[in-house]
Parts: sequence; C-alpha cells; structure tokens
Amino acid sequence: MKQQSRSFASTLAVLALSTSLQGGIHAFSPVNPRYPMVTVTRTSTSLLAEAVTVSFIDTELRGAAMRLHTRQQAPKEGEAPSKEREPYTPTTADYLHFLVDSQHVYQALEGIVNEKDGISAFRDCGLERTIPLEKDIEFMISEYGLTRPEVGQVGTDYAARLRQMESIPEIMCHFYNFYFAHTAGGRMIGKRMSALLLDKKTLEFYKWDGDLNEIKARVKGSIEEMAAAWTEEERKKCVDTTAATFMGGGSINSYLSGGQCPN
Repeated sequence: MKQQSRSFASTLAVLALSTSLQGGIHAFSPVNPRYPMVTVTRTSTSLLAEAVTVSFIDTELRGAAMRLHTRQQAPKEGEAPSKEREPYTPTTADYLHFLVDSQHVYQALEGIVNEKDGISAFRDCGLERTIPLEKDIEFMISEYGLTRPEVGQVGTDYAARLRQMESIPEIMCHFYNFYFAHTAGGRMIGKRMSALLLDKKTLEFYKWDGDLNEIKARVKGSIEEMAAAWTEEERKKCVDTTAATFMGGGSINSYLSGGQCPN
C-alpha cells in the first residue's frame, strides 16, 4: 500500500494543474491550421507577414506556464524546481470535497462571466462545469453513503478572490487556466481517480456536450481576439497573473494529496 501511495502521489504531482504536453505542444493549444503552399517572393513574404498573427496564448501565456512547470511535469521546457511530497492515497470523501470546492470556483467564474458585459463572449461557451459537477456530487453522496461537505477554506478563498477582481485581463487569465487545465491534466487526474476509487466510472465532470477540441478552439479564438485589442500593460497583467491561477487551482487539487499543494 505504501508503494502504491508513493506512486499515486508522484503521479498527482505530475498531473495536478499540469497542462499535459502532447507532441511537444502545450495542451492548451489547438491543432495547428494547415496553410496552402505558396511561392515565396518579396511581395508574398510581406503579405504573409501581415496575414500571420502571433498567438498571445501560445507565446506569452504558455511561456509563463512553462516557468511554473517542473521538469517532471514538462520534461523539455519545465523550469520550476521539483518538490518532495509525502505519499498519500485519497479517499472517496477527499474526492467529494475536491468536487464540491471545484464547483464553488466554477460557480464564481460563471457568475463573473454572466455579470460582466466585457466578457459576454464567454457566456454559454460550452466549457461550463457547474451542472455536471452537481450530478457527480449527488452520485458520490448516493453511491458511497457520504454527507455533502461544506465548501472548504481553499474553495471559499479562491472564489472570493475571483469575485473581487475588476481587471478583465486578470480575470481572463484565471478563466483560461482553470477551464483549460481541467481539459488536459484535469482529465488525467479524473482517470486516475476513476480507476482508484470509482471502479472506472467516468464522472460528468469529464464529459462535454459536443467535440471538446472544437469547443476549446472556439473559446481560445475569442480570447485571442480580446487580447489583440489589449494594451501592452493589459497583456502583461494577464501574463503576470499566471502564478496566482496555479496557486488557486493547486489549492483545490490539494484535497487529493492530503492537503499538499501540487504547485
């Protein structure tokens, strides 16, 4: 059991809030579009330069995220030092508390999006998790005879910080990282929990209505369009918020590692 616990803790450290890198591409990145072949001349080169837009997400935000990944999480680009953690095997009660606090943060994000006209493009975007999480919480309570816990301190604190934010670039950094991390490393954590605790049942938290890659590409496109209109100061504000998003998400994931924050 000790060996299994150590193995699980190691796996969680790699996956928690880690954006899995697939084929050397950050998990937040959509599939690269295909461009037609062109004959490169002086004229076509200048036209091509005007047509190609540098991705804010794939350059500036991705760079900030890589500085917070360890080599274990991102072997080629991780820069953060690794942390030693005590082995821990989560229980169904731990997992339920993780789901409850996760829902509380998603409720805060969805409320902010619905209240602020400046980010109305992200209303009903397809990534919403509040309703699927409610179904999962009810399932866990019914299936395992658990009592629904109150939202914990980490979930309460993170949601409160989000609701106090006025800066759209700051909010969007949290929105992007919290939602997209769940579609990458979060799904891998879900598979691990499913095998460990739920007899391989996939919760609704890890299902989306429609093609997930298409949903992600659409949302990412809206973020890129918004960021293109930001000032340099606003872009920097968004990038500089990355560490806070990792701490917020990591605090929720700590339920699965005995209170040890993965980041």
